Amino acid sequence: MVRTPLTPEERERGERLGALLREARGGRSMAVIAAGAGISAETLRKIETGRAPTPAFFTVAALARALGLSMDELAARCALVAVPQGGAADAGGPAHVVGRVA
Repeated sequence: MVRTPLTPEERERGERLGALLREARGGRSMAVIAAGAGISAETLRKIETGRAPTPAFFTVAALARALGLSMDELAARCALVAVPQGGAADAGGPAHVVGRVA
């Protein structure tokens, strides 16, 4: 099976996820967090550096649990927000991606 290449937006989202996980890990070792999530330290390293920009859902869920993060928080902080070209995010109408949810 041939995998469709990732879009620049998907790569950016993976980089944001990696940065968020690295930040949440803080001073804890990569090996400790990886073991707590049931993954290898190398897999965590790839996710944190953006080399694995689309990790499996259950991998992300396990990492969130090991780091004490909620999936809602991860999703909100990693997603791009769609904002209509003419104004506020809740105005309706056509939208385009402009930035990150804070």
